[in-house]
Amino acid sequence: MADRLKVNNLNISMNSTNGEITDAKLFEALKASVEGRNLKKVLLLPPDLTRLHSYAGRITSMYYKMLKGSCHVDIMPALGTHDPMSREECLEFFGSEVPYEAIIPHNWRTDITTIGQVPASYVKEISEGLIDYSIEVQVNKRLLDPSYDLIISIGQVVPHEVVGMANYSKNIFVGCGGREMINKSHFLGAIYGMERMMGKDHTPVRKVFDYAEQNFIKDIPLIYVLTVTTVDGSKVNLEGLYIGRERRLFEEAVALSQKKNLIFLDKPLKKVIVYLDEREFKSTWLGNKAVYRTRMAIADGGELIIIGPGVRKFGEDEGIDRLIRKYGYKGRLKILEDYKAHDDLKENMSAAAHLIHGSSDGRFSITYATGKLTRKEVEDVGFKYMPLEEALAKYNPEKLRDGFNTLPDGEEIFFISNPAIGLWANREIFDRRG
Repeated sequence: MADRLKVNNLNISMNSTNGEITDAKLFEALKASVEGRNLKKVLLLPPDLTRLHSYAGRITSMYYKMLKGSCHVDIMPALGTHDPMSREECLEFFGSEVPYEAIIPHNWRTDITTIGQVPASYVKEISEGLIDYSIEVQVNKRLLDPSYDLIISIGQVVPHEVVGMANYSKNIFVGCGGREMINKSHFLGAIYGMERMMGKDHTPVRKVFDYAEQNFIKDIPLIYVLTVTTVDGSKVNLEGLYIGRERRLFEEAVALSQKKNLIFLDKPLKKVIVYLDEREFKSTWLGNKAVYRTRMAIADGGELIIIGPGVRKFGEDEGIDRLIRKYGYKGRLKILEDYKAHDDLKENMSAAAHLIHGSSDGRFSITYATGKLTRKEVEDVGFKYMPLEEALAKYNPEKLRDGFNTLPDGEEIFFISNPAIGLWANREIFDRRG
């Protein structure tokens, strides 16, 4: 228990207002988080390649190189419902010094165990009476393995459509969580209202995770390594680093992310072009961040064009992909109607939530430009279609800058090179939806 108390008492907080967080400073902070412990076996929980700009790949590599000579190190990416990482993706994200054999895939359907329950009465209270089901708290079995002396959860704090602000205990209960928690937390967020939560702490979904953290995993030898990043062209900047177990460190990261990753606009946008890096976005399940992160910025009757050269499917999970193809992004009311009528959606509540999130409810049009899905496939799920070549010719991402651009024909557009790193909103709408 002594080592576990040391874990809980460790706190490291750094941000770029005091100067650039160099790799040397980062290394020293990571070293301080593990030195003085008698570590024989460590489990690292980074995100996957879909968090390419989180700095988590580099941090994972640093930890691995730092620890591999003195103890056994396992790496289990917090996949949630995402596909397991391929060898090529691991090389891209972690670098060549992390062996693929050290990577353990998480299966959200089979690798989990139930450790507690968030009561229905509490869920009803925090959702303002909208939801009254209990939620089973499920995590990957490895998190309960007593042979691990230390578990290090690594990830980026950034505005998020399901929980409000990503990471901290979400990495455990969703990234390394099971079917029940993933399904019910996503549906809770969808019913409560995504636009009421994005960019904010203390949302109903976050309160579910806080309840589970406080009541069911206190004895796990866990620390969080939280980052806040920005992107300048191809350069990822580490703006903040927070290491420890206390919630206040997450709150510090939230405050910094709200300064760095929230982009407020004075007036609604008429036309938005979002580019999806093909290394990061291979499905609309991920690519619809272009919808989530811009919906509070786009004008009624506006237009969103998503250029996704790597988008080749709808769901990361095959079962969810089938459900998206079956029901489509047809709006909140239609999906709630389908949810009540069909057992397959009731059994896959995260899919129902995603279908609600991915529609504009007819407020603005959504067009996907991709060469790996057919026009029929795209239009059948409720989006408009544009050939990829046409989109790239008209809206060449290499010639556009983030923000407002005027095209040669005089048209004004707003360009976003990566929707995963921010939240774009009209300030009045953002404040009103709180």
